[in-house]
Amino acid sequence: MADTYTPPVHGTGVKATIQRIGGHLAGMIMPNIGAFIAWGLITALFIPTGWLPNESFAAMVEPIIKVLLPVLIAYTGGRMVHGQRGAVVGAVAAMGVVVGADIPMFLGAMIVGPLAALILKYVDKFTEARTRSGFEMLVDNFSAGIVGGAMAVAGVWGIGPVVQVITNVAGDAVDWLVGNGLLPVASALIEPAKVLFLNNAVNHGVLGPLGVAEAAETGRSILFMLESNPGPGLGLLLAYLLFGPRPLRPSTPAAMIIHFFGGIHEIYFPYVLMKPRLILAVIAGGAAGVFTFMVTGSGLVATPSPGSIFAYAAVTPRGGWLGMILGIAIATAVTFAVAALLMRFGRGEKEPPAGAGPPAESATPAADEPRDAAAREDSPEHRTAAKEA
Repeated sequence: MADTYTPPVHGTGVKATIQRIGGHLAGMIMPNIGAFIAWGLITALFIPTGWLPNESFAAMVEPIIKVLLPVLIAYTGGRMVHGQRGAVVGAVAAMGVVVGADIPMFLGAMIVGPLAALILKYVDKFTEARTRSGFEMLVDNFSAGIVGGAMAVAGVWGIGPVVQVITNVAGDAVDWLVGNGLLPVASALIEPAKVLFLNNAVNHGVLGPLGVAEAAETGRSILFMLESNPGPGLGLLLAYLLFGPRPLRPSTPAAMIIHFFGGIHEIYFPYVLMKPRLILAVIAGGAAGVFTFMVTGSGLVATPSPGSIFAYAAVTPRGGWLGMILGIAIATAVTFAVAALLMRFGRGEKEPPAGAGPPAESATPAADEPRDAAAREDSPEHRTAAKEA
């Protein structure tokens, strides 16, 4: 399933291994982009800071982000490993990490879903040769139930808390950088955390509360702009559009619209996971944007939710438009330039598509073969052999 959404990876080195892992992670996300879009639309419209605030409809936001999306991701990851049985077990196991932590468990779901399916795959191999005829359904159902239940318990006791600790450590590191005035350096932690789908934990768990406290004193806060800047994502997608793998280029215009105007940053994360070295591009762009915000004295009055250009405009205080637009534009330009350089300006994506036929030089001997055969027939040796026959 991952091959449907990511280009094939060749080779056996460390780089190829990382790209394969990124491709599998992207393969768990891309089929569920529709669910992310649905959540983003509900969030943008109905939360208290949305366009059509509605308390009843906004009640869907938290269950979708904390339960439905992680379960869908784990379901898809399990299906990639072991078909429908792996999908069901992965979804059951995901409930453990959902209950075991207070943050959206996208990263935990990416771990526990395929892991549970892989364990079931080995269990099925073990039981297949030892199950008597007529007991297959009984054994299959109970083995799936036991593996799914055991992995759910492991998620509550182990995987969920571990991911929670990792998230807290990252949040504390960002807090320390903020406290020491090293805001551009914070992008080195924020951008990788975003790509691992910890963006909501970083933004709403760390930067949001700090920004609220600062905005209460000064009327604005730059902390609201660290994670939510749409510039790095836009620059990365622009680089993919011009220099990325050819099969993926047609998908980038729609992704840019959803990201920049809809504020759904999750849609560009799989593009980074497919080429992990591009994390350097979004880090550079994020740092450039934060530095620009600092120099221009920019800040927002509240968290732009979701992080679209419209949400940015809605929470930009009077007199802050120039700095806000400049920071987003510079972040976009820097990310685009670094990503284009890392992708070698598309030089690695110019190979002919599969099935295009052999190169011209390989076809030349085949083309000359009839003439060579005719020449051999007219040779004296051939005529002599024919007379003797």
